[in-house]
Amino acid sequence: MVKKISTLALAGLLALPAVAFAGAGGAAGTSDIQAQVDALTRQLEQLKSEMAKVKAAPVTDQSDRISALEDRSETWDLASRIQLSGDFRARGDYYSADTKAFIPFYVPDSTNPGFNSLFGLAPNDGAGTLPGFMGAGSPYQAAAGEYKNNSVFTNRFRLDLRAKALENVEFKGRLAMYKTWGHQDNPAGLPGQGGAAIFDGNATRQPSDSILRVDRAFLNWNNIGGAPVWFSIGRRPTTDGPPNHLRMNSDERMATPTAVMDYPFDGISVGYAYNNLFGLQDAPGRIRFCWGRGFESGVNQTDTGTNQGINDTDFAGLSWDVYKKGDRFAYLQSFVAMDLMNFPAFEDPLTDAFYTWALDGRHNIGNIYHTSGVYMDKFANLNYFGMVGWSRTDPNETGMLNDPSLGTPNTDAENGYVVHVGVRYDIPDSLFKLGAEYNHGSKYWISMSPGHDDLYASKLATRGNVYEVYGIYDIPGGEAVSKFGKAWMRLGFQHYDYDYTGSGDWNMMPIKMDEVAYTPQFAPPVESADQVYLTFEASF
Repeated sequence: MVKKISTLALAGLLALPAVAFAGAGGAAGTSDIQAQVDALTRQLEQLKSEMAKVKAAPVTDQSDRISALEDRSETWDLASRIQLSGDFRARGDYYSADTKAFIPFYVPDSTNPGFNSLFGLAPNDGAGTLPGFMGAGSPYQAAAGEYKNNSVFTNRFRLDLRAKALENVEFKGRLAMYKTWGHQDNPAGLPGQGGAAIFDGNATRQPSDSILRVDRAFLNWNNIGGAPVWFSIGRRPTTDGPPNHLRMNSDERMATPTAVMDYPFDGISVGYAYNNLFGLQDAPGRIRFCWGRGFESGVNQTDTGTNQGINDTDFAGLSWDVYKKGDRFAYLQSFVAMDLMNFPAFEDPLTDAFYTWALDGRHNIGNIYHTSGVYMDKFANLNYFGMVGWSRTDPNETGMLNDPSLGTPNTDAENGYVVHVGVRYDIPDSLFKLGAEYNHGSKYWISMSPGHDDLYASKLATRGNVYEVYGIYDIPGGEAVSKFGKAWMRLGFQHYDYDYTGSGDWNMMPIKMDEVAYTPQFAPPVESADQVYLTFEASF
């Protein structure tokens, strides 16, 4: 810039004598012209001197600023590689449950309040303590009861991260904090459960303390060899998937379709995407094989000739988006839980001790097979879906769905099924959406859904019926500041109507509710429950 200005100045100075001479009219102005030439010569010498000083001077402040901006641009580029988003939810719940009269296996003992609390029973001091196990015909019967929590409030904060290491290698993760107001533990327990016990399959999915935990963390290697094939490894995105995202007011599916696999676990998947299904043009979908670890058994002693521990519990199966285009979505899932443990490793020592005592230690009990399908679509403003699922037990000599009063394990294979249907109507030209869902589980139905978002009990694990209605109000808080930005409130009601005991449990034989008064039980059997919830949520 300095050079350009100097050149123009010199050109102007050199042109001035010619202009002056033409205007002087000949010899009469010669003396004036000479005076002007002398003045211009002095100015030229002065300008040369100034230019020499400029050349000798250090780099200007402006150049320093330009260099600093270049350095910062590299930092900005590094930061822009990480995409951040998240959500926050404040939620309030009312819960009420009615239990049936039953015969307890364990009779309350005034000297053991810890175990008593696990059953939700008071010590029987009036009639005297009856220790140990009690079978059919026991003189002791626990009366029917009502359990209620008039208000429980929770906060849930989740932070999503996404970044590319290479063009085709990408990291995705999510951190989560989920806690109860006024509590650094999980009070969302039902009678007989001693709180909803925290373990690997529901960490970050049940309220606990205020620590930020890893909810998801995995690497994707996409376009392997230039083909529509990918490999993924890490903590899997296997919660909150379709069709659950409808009632959660998500515009996009948030994870692998839930179906009946709502279980956070660590593992791998290998997938293939296609655009044409069985010769049908423009019929996109994807299929993936998944394997993961549901329970790590640790080191086992084998030098005695027999395994002194248990085997790991692993999952393996296929997850198939048969067709996904627009609002239409068809999905199939089939998997097996291999060497299933009778109970996982709970974080709470008291709960772990209770299950160790009640089930005579931790054991492998066999395999469980699952197959399910989901279909979703939208007609005008009406979203709708249907899901059916099947489960089958394959027990070893330890047995599954055992009846302890018989004294022998149940080694028979038992089949269960579930149906789940729902609709959501987005009211035109308004901020309101209304939804309703229904699900039914059979006597032997087993759901892998400890990662549920129902606070107290997984509705999709219910052996019986669950009815739910809800309304969503999209908050008119101004323009969204990002593609993730939205805020809403959700008001809902759930009614649980249990036909059999032990929903979600693969250890104990399900007992019909009309028969529990004469059948020994480990916990008060919940016959029905009502839950009302209200949320205030935002994604950003």
